[in-house]
Amino acid sequence: GLNQLYAMHYGTVPVVHAVGGLRDTVRHFDGENDGTGWTFERATPDKLQWALGQAIYTYQSHRESFMQVALRACHQDLGWDHAAYLYEQKFYEAKYSH
Repeated sequence: GLNQLYAMHYGTVPVVHAVGGLRDTVRHFDGENDGTGWTFERATPDKLQWALGQAIYTYQSHRESFMQVALRACHQDLGWDHAAYLYEQKFYEAKYSH
């Protein structure tokens, strides 16, 4: 979907079910990495509640970290030129890895 892209562009931190394009565009934040939101693997109420809880906890207790997640999400290059470049790099890796 495109909604997470629009949200991140305007600084809204996404909480998403990690499937398809959502998995490709939202990196889970675990408190120490360069995540751009929160994800959950299984589409169950308890997993969604867990991910929302992580986001809310970070917002309430670690505001600076939350703001960094929002800024990373906002500043990602999710345009087609960058995607095509990454795709091309995968071809080079496959070609020259043997």
